[in-house]
Amino acid sequence: MIGNTGRIDPTEERVARSDTDIDVALIGGGIMSATLGTLLKQLRPDWSIVLFERLDEVARESSDGWNNAGTGHAAFCELNYTPERSDGSIDVRRAIKVNEQFHVSRQYWSSLVEQGVIPDPKSFIRNVPHMSWVRGAEDVAFLRRRYDAMVREPVFAGMEYSEDFSHIANWIPLVTNGRDASEPMAVTYAGEGTDVDFGSLSRSLFKWQHSQGVEVRMQHDVRKLRREGRSWNIQAKNRLTRETVSLHAKFVFVGAGGKAITLLQGSGIPEIKGYAGFPVSGQFLRTTNPELIATHTAKVYGKPNLGAPPMSAPHLDTRIVDGKSSVMFGPYAGFSPKLLKYGSMLDFISSVRLDNIPTMLAVAKDEFPLTRYLIGQVLQSSSKRVDALREFVPEAKASDWELYSAGQRVQVMKPGKGKRGVLEFGTELINSADGSIAGLLGASPGASTAVPIAIELIERCFPKELREWRSKLTELVPSYGTSLSQNPDLLREVFEHSQRVLQLGEVTLSSGAPS
Repeated sequence: MIGNTGRIDPTEERVARSDTDIDVALIGGGIMSATLGTLLKQLRPDWSIVLFERLDEVARESSDGWNNAGTGHAAFCELNYTPERSDGSIDVRRAIKVNEQFHVSRQYWSSLVEQGVIPDPKSFIRNVPHMSWVRGAEDVAFLRRRYDAMVREPVFAGMEYSEDFSHIANWIPLVTNGRDASEPMAVTYAGEGTDVDFGSLSRSLFKWQHSQGVEVRMQHDVRKLRREGRSWNIQAKNRLTRETVSLHAKFVFVGAGGKAITLLQGSGIPEIKGYAGFPVSGQFLRTTNPELIATHTAKVYGKPNLGAPPMSAPHLDTRIVDGKSSVMFGPYAGFSPKLLKYGSMLDFISSVRLDNIPTMLAVAKDEFPLTRYLIGQVLQSSSKRVDALREFVPEAKASDWELYSAGQRVQVMKPGKGKRGVLEFGTELINSADGSIAGLLGASPGASTAVPIAIELIERCFPKELREWRSKLTELVPSYGTSLSQNPDLLREVFEHSQRVLQLGEVTLSSGAPS
């Protein structure tokens, strides 16, 4: 049985025979495999599924509670989801899409709670307001335009805006204490924001999968994926016994975080040709000072520094991991050749192929400011990190904060038109033409959108089965196939239902923030 730590009891581990034929293989014990495996087991309980995880616990990489920001990304506070057009207007299309995707995740999680798959919603999700905060006349004008564009959309109707210092101080005193009240600043506030412990959520889903007959292979490192007829031969090395296990699967999902790119490359599918990954390590400052934690209850996002990637937007976050609250600030970027936090120093080199070198060179040429930013981050001293924190928290004391390393992120680089390379800041779902293998590349907002990504994968890879699965999918996700932004009544219905089931309080789409 998988316990709260993510470990499996070896006395209960189900071990597949060598060269066994199975229906589905899941590679990587993170939130994506947890979500897809649970969904497939609900749609086809009779299918045989085997999970391979190279570590001795599930959800220890990017899905771990301390290896990500835990933001239930709904585009309330992340300014990179609302780019400014050349005429000064704000493009909210991606923000609407991300918000709708998170509503899909909420609906599915609610279904799992109602079915008892997840015993206690508070074990993984809490209500934490999401806020954007900017300073200076130019950025204040931008945030005002952003608010005006967003609040007209049903999915953002509950958002509030303020430039009043006393009002802002009521929301985020840790940010305003010690600051000049005459300085121009503005804030948007979304009271329905959440903090999500994706590690806890993953462990709950894997525990349920195991109870339903899914075979969980801890400390099994998948080394080879080879197509054999209509199935895939999977070879994995047992890191304890050093023995190699071989089996055949009709469908393979590669949810191995940054390592997914090398596994997909090794599979030989043409769809991965030209793709590359650039690893970026992340660090945060964290405080467990009870006074500071009590003062700050929000996720507050600012604007990325000039030349910095969108995923580096500074944010001051309330985190609730394993039921304990803390506050963290970051991220601080760094470089490591590892594609996983617990990976190998040779990971990045092993992902370089003749077909993706042109993509990497093109991105390096076009994204020089990013290179300069990363170099600056790598060379950053401890005092400089605290200085960056004080941009958000003027009265911050270095002694109250500790530095810790978060999960490893891999930025996707994909071939563009002509000789161009494109740096993809979101997530990228790759699948073979016949739908027999698929994998997920990229970073934010990955974990928050795991459910819609899993559903998209099913639509792409299981088109024949989808005809009989639609009714079940609609039962699990009532808005399936419907645009919530175009259906305000349905939006309100599913939102209020998930608020109640997930025990997120009395916040409604129209009530907004406290005065």
